[in-house]
Amino acid sequence: MIRQIIHIDEEKCIGCGLCADACHEGAIAMVNGKAKLMREDYCDGLGDCLPACPADAISFVTREAPAYDAAAVEAAKLEKAAKTTNVKTPAAATSSIISGLKLTDAPVHTGCPGSRAQSFTQQSPAHACPSSASRDLDDVGSSALSQWPIQIKLVPVNAPYFNDADLLIAADCTAYSYSRFHEDFIKGRITLIGCPKLDDGDYSEKLTEIFTSNKIKSIHLVRMMVPCCGRLSKAVANAIAASGKQIPCTITTISPQGEIIRTERI
Repeated sequence: MIRQIIHIDEEKCIGCGLCADACHEGAIAMVNGKAKLMREDYCDGLGDCLPACPADAISFVTREAPAYDAAAVEAAKLEKAAKTTNVKTPAAATSSIISGLKLTDAPVHTGCPGSRAQSFTQQSPAHACPSSASRDLDDVGSSALSQWPIQIKLVPVNAPYFNDADLLIAADCTAYSYSRFHEDFIKGRITLIGCPKLDDGDYSEKLTEIFTSNKIKSIHLVRMMVPCCGRLSKAVANAIAASGKQIPCTITTISPQGEIIRTERI
């Protein structure tokens, strides 16, 4: 089939390996010090590897190529995860011996207060003396958060605050990079955060349940410009499509220096 796929210019490639790390599908590997597209059917054509390349050695081309095989990619990931899981590190083995407990002996804790759905209204902070009352709210660090929990993996799908909500979905790092995050993004929205690089699995299924089960008025996705955040954008887009709803969605991309790079609608 004719489709979009990446092309690696080996003459420009400096062998840093950043593109291979950025490729979540496992399509790129380092061979003899150069990046190489090993499996064309593993390349989804989205190009998360492009911004990772400091030598501008990767580009898009449209040509004859095998279709993207999502099932094969997932199977390869599971196989890799299984191999990793079966390897027990010396530190883990020592820890088990010292504790005298097997991992399966540990009690399963349920009902964590940190995952209980809560809504609350933020109030202006009380001032200890009249002279401090005239200070701007930004100076005292007032929070705009209106609900808990906020982690995508912890939030209940049917939490009451989702109804008629303007939803903020943010990559973990964005609040640390952008100094006015509460004022410009959290205020007036229900907040969900996550990191596709650190969390196992895909957010698409959980987000699809949230979008399907509730009346979401709008979505504002705030992501970093780093390649791994492309997976968060993809998860949101897939979830909107799977929900069958027309939910307005805006994406804001932020640089590590805290600058807004672009804002776009999808």
